[in-house]
Amino acid sequence: MRVAVLYSGGKDSNYALHWALRQGFEVKYLVSMVSERDDSYMYHVPNIHLTELQARAIGIPLVKGFTSGEKEREVEDMKAVLEGLRIDGVVAGALASEYQKKRVDRVAEELGIESFAPAWHRDPIDYMRELVGIFDIVIVGVSAYGLDESWLGRRIDEKALGELVKLHEKYKIHVAGEGGEFETFVRDAPFFRARIVFDEVEKKWSEWEYSGVLEVKRAHLERKG
Repeated sequence: MRVAVLYSGGKDSNYALHWALRQGFEVKYLVSMVSERDDSYMYHVPNIHLTELQARAIGIPLVKGFTSGEKEREVEDMKAVLEGLRIDGVVAGALASEYQKKRVDRVAEELGIESFAPAWHRDPIDYMRELVGIFDIVIVGVSAYGLDESWLGRRIDEKALGELVKLHEKYKIHVAGEGGEFETFVRDAPFFRARIVFDEVEKKWSEWEYSGVLEVKRAHLERKG
Protein backbone atom coordinates (compact mmCIF):
# COMPACT_ATOMS: atom_id res chain seq x y z
CA MET A 1 0.00 0.00 0.00
CA ARG A 2 1.32 3.42 -1.01
CA VAL A 3 0.80 5.99 1.70
CA ALA A 4 1.62 9.55 2.66
CA VAL A 5 2.37 10.40 6.28
CA LEU A 6 1.19 13.76 7.62
CA TYR A 7 4.50 14.94 9.00
CA SER A 8 5.16 17.84 11.38
CA GLY A 9 8.52 16.69 12.72
CA GLY A 10 7.13 16.05 16.20
CA LYS A 11 6.77 12.84 18.17
CA ASP A 12 3.30 11.86 16.96
CA SER A 13 3.97 12.19 13.24
CA ASN A 14 7.23 10.29 13.67
CA TYR A 15 5.37 7.55 15.49
CA ALA A 16 2.89 7.44 12.59
CA LEU A 17 5.82 7.05 10.17
CA HIS A 18 7.47 4.41 12.39
CA TRP A 19 4.21 2.43 12.45
CA ALA A 20 3.70 2.71 8.68
CA LEU A 21 7.20 1.45 7.95
CA ARG A 22 6.75 -1.47 10.35
CA GLN A 23 3.48 -2.34 8.61
CA GLY A 24 5.44 -2.72 5.40
CA PHE A 25 3.64 0.18 3.72
CA GLU A 26 5.40 1.95 0.89
CA VAL A 27 5.74 5.44 2.33
CA LYS A 28 5.89 7.56 -0.81
CA TYR A 29 5.72 11.00 0.78
CA LEU A 30 5.96 12.98 3.96
CA VAL A 31 3.42 15.80 3.85
CA SER A 32 4.03 18.95 5.90
CA MET A 33 1.41 21.66 6.06
CA VAL A 34 2.91 25.10 6.70
CA SER A 35 0.49 27.48 8.37
CA GLU A 36 0.74 31.25 8.47
CA ARG A 37 -0.89 31.19 11.91
CA ASP A 38 0.80 30.32 15.18
CA ASP A 39 -2.46 28.94 16.53
CA SER A 40 -3.47 26.59 13.75
CA TYR A 41 -6.42 24.33 14.56
CA MET A 42 -4.98 21.42 12.59
CA TYR A 43 -1.23 21.73 12.27
CA HIS A 44 1.94 21.84 14.31
CA VAL A 45 3.77 25.15 13.87
CA PRO A 46 7.09 25.38 15.82
CA ASN A 47 10.13 24.67 13.63
CA ILE A 48 8.06 23.26 10.77
CA HIS A 49 10.87 24.45 8.46
CA LEU A 50 13.07 21.67 9.84
CA THR A 51 10.95 18.93 8.27
CA GLU A 52 13.10 19.44 5.18
CA LEU A 53 16.17 18.40 7.19
CA GLN A 54 14.29 15.47 8.73
CA ALA A 55 13.15 14.29 5.30
CA ARG A 56 16.78 14.29 4.15
CA ALA A 57 17.73 12.28 7.23
CA ILE A 58 14.95 9.78 6.54
CA GLY A 59 15.30 9.58 2.77
CA ILE A 60 11.62 10.03 1.89
CA PRO A 61 10.44 12.90 -0.34
CA LEU A 62 8.81 15.82 1.45
CA VAL A 63 5.76 17.53 -0.01
CA LYS A 64 4.94 20.92 1.49
CA GLY A 65 1.52 22.45 1.50
CA PHE A 66 0.79 26.02 2.50
CA THR A 67 -2.26 27.41 4.26
CA SER A 68 -3.38 30.69 5.77
CA GLY A 69 -4.51 28.67 8.78
CA GLU A 70 -8.12 29.76 8.46
CA LYS A 71 -10.40 27.31 10.28
CA GLU A 72 -11.81 24.62 7.95
CA ARG A 73 -10.09 26.24 4.96
CA GLU A 74 -6.84 24.69 6.15
CA VAL A 75 -8.46 21.26 5.87
CA GLU A 76 -9.31 21.93 2.23
CA ASP A 77 -5.71 23.05 1.67
CA MET A 78 -4.52 19.67 2.97
CA LYS A 79 -7.00 17.89 0.73
CA ALA A 80 -5.66 19.76 -2.31
CA VAL A 81 -2.14 18.53 -1.52
CA LEU A 82 -3.15 14.90 -0.97
CA GLU A 83 -5.33 14.95 -4.08
CA GLY A 84 -2.25 15.47 -6.22
CA LEU A 85 -0.44 12.40 -4.89
CA ARG A 86 -0.65 8.81 -6.15
CA ILE A 87 -1.41 7.13 -2.83
CA ASP A 88 -3.77 4.55 -1.39
CA GLY A 89 -3.82 5.90 2.15
CA VAL A 90 -2.83 8.63 4.57
CA VAL A 91 -1.34 8.11 8.04
CA ALA A 92 -1.78 10.68 10.82
CA GLY A 93 -0.43 11.03 14.34
CA ALA A 94 -3.77 11.83 15.96
CA LEU A 95 -3.92 10.64 19.56
CA ALA A 96 -6.98 12.21 21.17
CA SER A 97 -8.13 15.14 19.03
CA GLU A 98 -11.55 14.33 17.60
CA TYR A 99 -11.36 17.59 15.65
CA GLN A 100 -8.23 16.54 13.75
CA LYS A 101 -9.06 12.88 13.23
CA LYS A 102 -12.57 13.49 11.93
CA ARG A 103 -11.26 15.93 9.35
CA VAL A 104 -8.45 13.69 8.16
CA ASP A 105 -10.91 10.78 7.92
CA ARG A 106 -13.35 12.93 5.96
CA VAL A 107 -10.70 14.06 3.49
CA ALA A 108 -9.56 10.47 3.00
CA GLU A 109 -13.12 9.33 2.35
CA GLU A 110 -13.66 12.11 -0.17
CA LEU A 111 -10.45 11.14 -1.98
CA GLY A 112 -11.25 7.43 -1.91
CA ILE A 113 -8.20 6.47 0.14
CA GLU A 114 -7.75 4.85 3.55
CA SER A 115 -7.06 6.75 6.75
CA PHE A 116 -4.85 5.39 9.53
CA ALA A 117 -4.22 6.78 13.03
CA PRO A 118 -2.08 4.17 14.83
CA ALA A 119 -1.84 6.11 18.12
CA TRP A 120 -5.57 6.83 18.35
CA HIS A 121 -6.87 6.60 21.94
CA ARG A 122 -3.74 4.90 23.25
CA ASP A 123 -3.02 5.26 26.96
CA PRO A 124 -0.92 8.46 27.15
CA ILE A 125 1.61 7.17 29.68
CA ASP A 126 2.18 3.84 27.91
CA TYR A 127 2.41 5.67 24.62
CA MET A 128 4.97 8.15 25.90
CA ARG A 129 7.04 5.38 27.49
CA GLU A 130 7.21 3.67 24.11
CA LEU A 131 8.24 6.88 22.36
CA VAL A 132 10.96 7.62 24.92
CA GLY A 133 12.44 4.21 24.11
CA ILE A 134 12.43 4.86 20.36
CA PHE A 135 13.09 8.55 19.64
CA ASP A 136 15.25 11.46 20.71
CA ILE A 137 12.47 13.95 21.51
CA VAL A 138 12.96 17.56 22.54
CA ILE A 139 10.30 20.02 23.68
CA VAL A 140 10.12 23.07 21.40
CA GLY A 141 6.95 24.73 22.64
CA VAL A 142 5.04 24.96 25.93
CA SER A 143 1.70 26.51 26.78
CA ALA A 144 0.36 25.27 30.09
CA TYR A 145 0.60 26.16 33.74
CA GLY A 146 3.33 24.03 35.30
CA LEU A 147 5.49 23.99 32.18
CA ASP A 148 7.86 26.93 32.51
CA GLU A 149 10.71 28.25 30.37
CA SER A 150 13.08 25.55 31.63
CA TRP A 151 11.16 22.95 29.61
CA LEU A 152 12.08 24.57 26.32
CA GLY A 153 14.84 22.51 24.73
CA ARG A 154 14.49 19.75 27.28
CA ARG A 155 14.78 16.15 26.11
CA ILE A 156 11.88 13.91 27.06
CA ASP A 157 13.44 10.99 28.91
CA GLU A 158 12.16 8.80 31.73
CA LYS A 159 12.83 11.53 34.30
CA ALA A 160 10.99 14.18 32.27
CA LEU A 161 8.12 11.76 31.69
CA GLY A 162 7.85 11.15 35.42
CA GLU A 163 7.58 14.91 35.97
CA LEU A 164 4.91 15.19 33.28
CA VAL A 165 2.89 12.50 35.05
CA LYS A 166 3.11 14.49 38.30
CA LEU A 167 2.06 17.66 36.48
CA HIS A 168 -0.90 15.77 35.08
CA GLU A 169 -1.91 14.75 38.60
CA LYS A 170 -1.55 18.33 39.86
CA TYR A 171 -2.75 20.45 36.93
CA LYS A 172 -4.50 17.88 34.69
CA ILE A 173 -2.24 18.55 31.70
CA HIS A 174 -2.25 15.81 29.06
CA VAL A 175 0.87 13.65 29.54
CA ALA A 176 1.37 13.48 25.77
CA GLY A 177 0.62 17.17 25.23
CA GLU A 178 -2.46 16.45 23.17
CA GLY A 179 -4.26 19.46 24.60
CA GLY A 180 -1.61 21.79 23.19
CA GLU A 181 0.35 21.85 26.46
CA PHE A 182 3.63 21.23 24.66
CA GLU A 183 5.08 20.71 21.18
CA THR A 184 7.97 18.45 20.27
CA PHE A 185 10.66 17.82 17.70
CA VAL A 186 12.38 14.50 16.96
CA ARG A 187 16.13 14.74 16.42
CA ASP A 188 16.76 11.04 15.91
CA ALA A 189 14.85 7.83 15.27
CA PRO A 190 15.68 4.29 14.09
CA PHE A 191 14.72 5.20 10.53
CA PHE A 192 16.90 8.33 10.45
CA ARG A 193 20.11 7.77 8.51
CA ALA A 194 21.62 10.82 10.22
CA ARG A 195 20.75 12.62 13.45
CA ILE A 196 19.83 16.29 13.64
CA VAL A 197 22.05 18.59 15.68
CA PHE A 198 20.91 22.03 16.77
CA ASP A 199 23.59 24.67 16.12
CA GLU A 200 21.76 27.82 17.15
CA VAL A 201 18.54 28.15 19.12
CA GLU A 202 16.62 30.98 20.72
CA LYS A 203 14.16 30.70 23.57
CA LYS A 204 11.18 33.00 23.21
CA TRP A 205 9.21 33.17 26.45
CA SER A 206 6.19 35.26 27.38
CA GLU A 207 5.68 35.57 31.13
CA TRP A 208 2.35 37.29 30.45
CA GLU A 209 0.97 34.37 28.43
CA TYR A 210 3.04 31.77 30.32
CA SER A 211 4.07 30.12 27.07
CA GLY A 212 7.04 30.01 24.76
CA VAL A 213 8.88 28.36 21.90
CA LEU A 214 12.38 27.14 21.19
CA GLU A 215 13.17 28.55 17.77
CA VAL A 216 15.86 26.56 15.96
CA LYS A 217 17.73 29.02 13.78
CA ARG A 218 20.44 26.67 12.49
CA ALA A 219 20.79 22.88 12.47
CA HIS A 220 22.72 20.24 10.56
CA LEU A 221 22.77 16.50 9.93
CA GLU A 222 25.40 14.35 11.61
CA ARG A 223 26.14 10.89 10.28
CA LYS A 224 25.29 8.11 12.70
CA GLY A 225 28.12 5.82 13.70
